Amino acid sequence: MKRALLVGVDDYANFGALSGCCNDVVALHPLLSRHADESKNFDCVTMLSSGGPVTRDELLEAIDQLLSPAVDVAIFYFAGHGHQLANDVALVTSDGTPTTPGVLFSEVLTKIANSPIPEVIVILDCCFSGAAGGVPQLGDLATFIRRGTSILAAARADQTASETPAGRGMFSTYLCDALEGGAADILGKVTVAGVYAHLSEMFGAWDQRPTFKANIDRLHDLRRTLPAMELVQLRHMMKLFPRSDFVFPLSPSYEPDVLPHDEKNEADFAILQKGRDAKLLRPVGEKHLYYAAVNSKACELTALGRHYWILIDRDLI
Repeated sequence: MKRALLVGVDDYANFGALSGCCNDVVALHPLLSRHADESKNFDCVTMLSSGGPVTRDELLEAIDQLLSPAVDVAIFYFAGHGHQLANDVALVTSDGTPTTPGVLFSEVLTKIANSPIPEVIVILDCCFSGAAGGVPQLGDLATFIRRGTSILAAARADQTASETPAGRGMFSTYLCDALEGGAADILGKVTVAGVYAHLSEMFGAWDQRPTFKANIDRLHDLRRTLPAMELVQLRHMMKLFPRSDFVFPLSPSYEPDVLPHDEKNEADFAILQKGRDAKLLRPVGEKHLYYAAVNSKACELTALGRHYWILIDRDLI
């Protein structure tokens, strides 16, 4: 079982109002609650300042509930003001003041450290969020994160996080794109590491820089999107290659426009075409796979294709 707490705070008593945080939660909720095939994903609870103030006490109680036993994975997402502190960042709540801005991330880390949940993923779309995970006693020299914890932050500890003219957080907009498939692998799986790779590419040298801190030894799926190839198709294709460096010979019998028909070869060729579309293989001797078949050339696995060949050969997927 999996649960997620999604918090968006636009409205504050003592800080300037924001405009995109609640919108970000509304956009993120369907992507985390359901996979692309509409099967159940995370059981999501939202806290939105548009429905009433999100106070420090309420947020702390919700985090306690999120991190209580009985699930395998938990996500804590926060969009709102971040208040810079020495080696820490405060997640500003609606009732926050300059003296007590909200929930310190060090408080969140302590709760995570005491939680029995094996994997906890924290996503912060707020200014100065890159400070999350630091050890105050050691200054900038160290970061402490409990095993099984990942922290994905919108900006470095010295940076602000931007909103878009459309009333969304820029980081969260790209986060949603990643979950919709921009960060998916061939099989449609989206992991937090894949999301970070996608986000990192979306910001330039002069922009806010997302940060990623983790203490993990495996990657669970944040979401499953529609795959470029079904696993059964991928396994079938790799069986056509006895070695990862094998050059697979083609002939006109693989092309369905050529008579007489060879049903087996045509079925294999349809799988090979999917592999080409997924950048797992390329034609040899021709620019296009069609002409490689018609002109009795060949095809071979790309570096990505060889990677998946090894995974299947070792029975890892």
